[in-house]
Amino acid sequence: MVIAGESGDGADAVELARRLLPDVLVTDAALPRMDGAAVARAVTAARLPVRVLVLTARDSDEELVEMIGAGAAGYLRMDTPPEELVAAIRAVAAGGAVITPQVLARVLPRISAAPAADAGVTVDLRALTGREREVLIHVARGRTNAEIAEVLQVSETTVKTHVGHMLAKLRLRDRTQAVVLAYETGLVRPGS
Repeated sequence: MVIAGESGDGADAVELARRLLPDVLVTDAALPRMDGAAVARAVTAARLPVRVLVLTARDSDEELVEMIGAGAAGYLRMDTPPEELVAAIRAVAAGGAVITPQVLARVLPRISAAPAADAGVTVDLRALTGREREVLIHVARGRTNAEIAEVLQVSETTVKTHVGHMLAKLRLRDRTQAVVLAYETGLVRPGS
């Protein structure tokens, strides 16, 4: 793992991301000039091949929802142990999503309690093949491509293909959005 650059300012962090194109941009949720959500939105809007991991001191449900909506692939507390932070960066770089477990545990019941119609979800899951739907369920449960491949007894490349098709059909940017969608639509329920 290589640290490509550092900045104490959100706008500068976005500029560095444009120039250096790191796999993962790790940002503070509360930076000067541009907060973590604005950084994630700017990176997403610029269509940079950079994934954003937000570190926060707040541990806020609303902030988590804002960060995911802005395009962040991860949301962790500042006091995350170094070895867990390194693992999270690697997971995000590999296309995964990482969220502080305590915040996720509080947010998931709220997401599942709201009916899909109330949440404004207009995605038609019927566009997915049976296998793509199955892969979406595994993604929503936090499984890696390798773990999904083992469960479905297919190659990891096949799983990557299914994930790509599923994201394209549902017009999603990444696995984080797929997880949120799976819960919003009721495809997956907390604890299932």
